[in-house]
Amino acid sequence: MNFAFSEEQEELRKVVRQFLESKSSEAAVREQMETEQGYDESVWRQMADQLGLQGLVIPEEFGGSGYSFIELIVVLEEMGRRLLAAPYFSSVVLAGQALLHSGDESAKKELLPGIASGETIATLAFTEPNGKWDEAGITMTATRSGDDWTLDGTKMFVLDGHTASLIIVAARTGEGGGVSLFTVTGGADGLTRTSLSTMDQTRKQAKLEFSGTPATLLGTEGEGWRVLERVLDLAAVALAAEQVGGAQFVLEMAVQYAKDRVQFGRPIGSFQAIKHKCADMLLEVESAKSAAYYAGWCAAELNDELPSVASLAKAYCSEAYFHAAAENIQIHGGIGFTWEHPAHLYFKRAKSSELLFGDPTYHRELLAQRIGI
Repeated sequence: MNFAFSEEQEELRKVVRQFLESKSSEAAVREQMETEQGYDESVWRQMADQLGLQGLVIPEEFGGSGYSFIELIVVLEEMGRRLLAAPYFSSVVLAGQALLHSGDESAKKELLPGIASGETIATLAFTEPNGKWDEAGITMTATRSGDDWTLDGTKMFVLDGHTASLIIVAARTGEGGGVSLFTVTGGADGLTRTSLSTMDQTRKQAKLEFSGTPATLLGTEGEGWRVLERVLDLAAVALAAEQVGGAQFVLEMAVQYAKDRVQFGRPIGSFQAIKHKCADMLLEVESAKSAAYYAGWCAAELNDELPSVASLAKAYCSEAYFHAAAENIQIHGGIGFTWEHPAHLYFKRAKSSELLFGDPTYHRELLAQRIGI
C-alpha cells in the first residue's frame, strides 16, 4: 500500500492545476455563476479534447483512458481549489459510475463513450422533495407497459439537471417494489426541468418533474439501490477530495493574508490568536487529506472498507472545509465579510458540500451502522 502519489499522478496534478488557474479564475467562476447554464462550453471542450478529463476513469473499451479512482481524486482536489463551475461531478462521478456499476453492458457501450468525449452531459437523479439521502426517500414510481416504462414523480437537488442530456433516475417498480434505475433523455416528453436558486451557484441544481415520461431500464429491475449504494459511497469519497482541495486553498489564502496584513506595525500573523487559528486549520486540513486519500485508495480497490471510510471521509472533510472557510473569513476581518471577496465563494461551496449526499451527522450514524455499533 503506497500513500504517496506517483510521479505521473503529481504531473497530472501540475497540468490540471495550470489549466484551472488559467480557465477557472475568480472572475470566470463569478461569470458562470450568473448564467443559466452554469459552465463555459469552450472550457468543457478543452477539458475533454486537450486533457481527456471526462474519460479519465472510464475504461478504454468505452472510449476512456482507464485510469483509477486515485487519478480522479487528484483531479477533483484541483477542481475544488479553483471552484470549477462545470458539470464534471454530475457527469463523470455520478452518472459515469452509475453506468459502470449497473452491470448493463449494452448501456455502457451506448452511453459511456459520449460521457468520455464530453459530448454528453449526464447526471443522477435520486433525491426527492423529502430531502432524504437513503433508500426510504425514493418514492417515484415506474410503470411498465409491455417492454416500455414511464416515470411519475419529482426529483430535487439534481446536479446540472437542467442542462443534462442524459439523466439516470431512481424509481420504484410496482406497488411496494424495489428501487430500479432508468435512463431518460433530457428532452423527453413529460419532463419539466426547473433551475433552483441555491446558496452555492458555482454548482447548479435543478428540480425535475416527471409525468408519464418514457424511460429505459438500466441494469436489472429491483437492483437499483445496490448500485446506488456503491455509487453514493464513491461520490462521497470524490466529494471529500474536492473539499480537501478547497480547504487547502482557503488555508493558503488565510496564511498569506496573515503575512501581508499589518496592524499596529506588525503582520497580524505574529499575534497569538491568528497563529492558533492557522495552526488549527492546518491540523484539520492535513487530517482531512489523510482521510480523503485513504478513502480514495479504498475506492480504487473497491475493497470491503470502502463503505466505512467513505462515510468517515465525508463527515470529517465536510467539517474541516467548513471550519477552514469560516476561519478564513475571520482572519481577513472586514474585507473578508464583503461579497466582493472570494472567501465567500468558498464558504458557500463548503456549506453546500457539507449537506450534499448527507451531512456529517447522517454519515456518522451511517458509519456506526456499517461497523456494527
